[in-house]
Amino acid sequence: MKPARRQRLILIALMVIGVAGAVGFALKSFNDNLMYFFSTTDVVEGKAPQDNLFRLGGMVVKGSVERPNKGMMVRFKLSDYSKEVTVEYSGILPDLFREGQGIVANGKLDGRGVFVAEEVLAKHDENYMPPEVKASLKGPVEGK
Repeated sequence: MKPARRQRLILIALMVIGVAGAVGFALKSFNDNLMYFFSTTDVVEGKAPQDNLFRLGGMVVKGSVERPNKGMMVRFKLSDYSKEVTVEYSGILPDLFREGQGIVANGKLDGRGVFVAEEVLAKHDENYMPPEVKASLKGPVEGK
């Protein structure tokens, strides 16, 4: 094999290895930042991951919102009309957050089975419900 052809072959091989490495890093980064949605029934049945971030959606159970110690921490229950999950969030809740409303929270489960939210997202008007929450609810949503 001629030296020029051999250099080209080595250069092409190095470029293929470089592109493969870049694609591998991109896929790993994408997978690490991927956040799946789970309903409260999925969480109670153990289908949600224990150590990874995920989204939890449902309706805020009426009468379940409490603020222990009068601080920024708030505790409430989410339900999909079948099962309930306790959620703890430390921070400022959205202005539209209220009991009986559909929300989506980002966070993870702790060792007690309580969902510790890092972010709480509420619907933006009375007619809208996040599609994931609407699909996960088994009971009547309209007019409730």
